Amino acid sequence: MAKKRLRKGAVIEKIYHIPPSVFMNTLVKVTDNSGAQIARVIGVAHKKTVRRRILGASVGDVVIVSIREGKPELRKQVMKAVVVRQRKPYRRRDGTWIQFEDNAVVLLTPEGEPRGTEIRGPIAREVAEKWVKLANIASLII
Repeated sequence: MAKKRLRKGAVIEKIYHIPPSVFMNTLVKVTDNSGAQIARVIGVAHKKTVRRRILGASVGDVVIVSIREGKPELRKQVMKAVVVRQRKPYRRRDGTWIQFEDNAVVLLTPEGEPRGTEIRGPIAREVAEKWVKLANIASLII
């Protein structure tokens, strides 16, 4: 991580910004085996913005979704999810750029545990560092 020097020896870690790719009303793929296939983003948790700006989420952020396609008992339910892949390219700290083929989320229980028992497809390394329980059930970490 790059370090930035302030005044008189104070050092802070430079945080790289991941640009948001998943906005309100975005249809995203549910990539776990919980029974849902398509979800619509209806909110972003723990984010603040200015007036009239559309809220957006990036890799590793928690979003609130409404299930659109999947098992009948899951449809029309509102629950939390974590963004594990995004289509918009972003730069990592080592200088590499990464981009996925689709926007994908993993559903969470109200306690913050993953709803499914496995994740289909790759997940970003940033998600694996932030959410250890998702890294344990992921098949591939990029």
